[in-house]
Amino acid sequence: MSRARDQDACPGALQFHQAADGALMRVRLPGGVISARGLETLAHLAADHGGGALELTSRGSLQIRGITDPGRVADGLTGAGLLPSPTHERVRNIVSSPLSGRSGGLADVRDWVDALDRALQRDEALAALPGRFWFSIDDGRGDVSGLRADVGVQIGDTGVALLLAGTDTGVRLSPNDAVNTMVEIARRFQAVRGKRWRVTELDNPSELIGDFAVTVPDPAGRYPHDAGRPPVGWIAQTRDPVPDRVALGAAVPLGVLPARTAEFLAAIESPIVVTPWRSILVCDLTEEVADTSLRVLAPLGLVFDENSPWLTVSACTGSPGCDKSLSDVRADARAALTEGAAGVHRHFVGCTRACGSPLGAEVLVATGHGYQRRHP
Repeated sequence: MSRARDQDACPGALQFHQAADGALMRVRLPGGVISARGLETLAHLAADHGGGALELTSRGSLQIRGITDPGRVADGLTGAGLLPSPTHERVRNIVSSPLSGRSGGLADVRDWVDALDRALQRDEALAALPGRFWFSIDDGRGDVSGLRADVGVQIGDTGVALLLAGTDTGVRLSPNDAVNTMVEIARRFQAVRGKRWRVTELDNPSELIGDFAVTVPDPAGRYPHDAGRPPVGWIAQTRDPVPDRVALGAAVPLGVLPARTAEFLAAIESPIVVTPWRSILVCDLTEEVADTSLRVLAPLGLVFDENSPWLTVSACTGSPGCDKSLSDVRADARAALTEGAAGVHRHFVGCTRACGSPLGAEVLVATGHGYQRRHP
């Protein structure tokens, strides 16, 4: 693929995007992890210097729209520890199994996320990775491998599978080599990419692993695309060494989290994970705290019912926030909430770019006089 620019315009915490409704800032959260203090800081920044809400992205990041004072926002992020590297802040794109180490999975990969994040920040050359290049670390349950990140690993019975764009390469790694291998592949991509932003844009992606030994001659192939349904409800933390702890999984309708609701989440003072499915996990709760929290948060609009129709609909920003949009797609998505075929995820978009479209979703593209369906 030929592009005019060697870098994308993907926003970051310091590289703002000027949207129709003002400046847009995005904070990368490796593994989706954010502290209560960090979430509280973002909520205050959104309320005081932005549009009054946080937006959850399909890569487990948080963003603020309509920013009036970029300098004040950047200072707030630094003070809260959300900007550990001004040079590498756009390349800390790491998703991982959100419940790893707490419920399910074959192993706890939270330390792998931390190790990969530190390794990326140490490598000067990787500061120039495109902002859309990303990594996935799957603990064996197969939840994030289907997101088809550029470079990924998944724990399995035959070792740690190395993935390129969600495809099993047949290469198997030891757990000790997983992080270093992902960093090495990122270096190789940076060295050969030219003006390409993603692994799939290379003429021959296998050149990145040409000297790796293929130990599984008939690998699984491409991992099934993710269905886009978040873990919601009351989740027992069966892998947690502390007994009787639970996590609360809450879907955030259309990925828009009002600043006031975010403040209530932060007030629980427990670890928080933002998932790639625009939902939030509040972790390590006693049953008593979880019960009280659920009673407070559900009336604020967070969704704890796994059968809710909100789990089957999503949308891009649309009008008036995006000047390319032909419709207020969020309003249209709300209006169509009870329509559609059972089990089909519908994603409403304002133009043919189809931003944020989940893999496997039925994409409804605004035409100015209705919507045109684009099937998965």
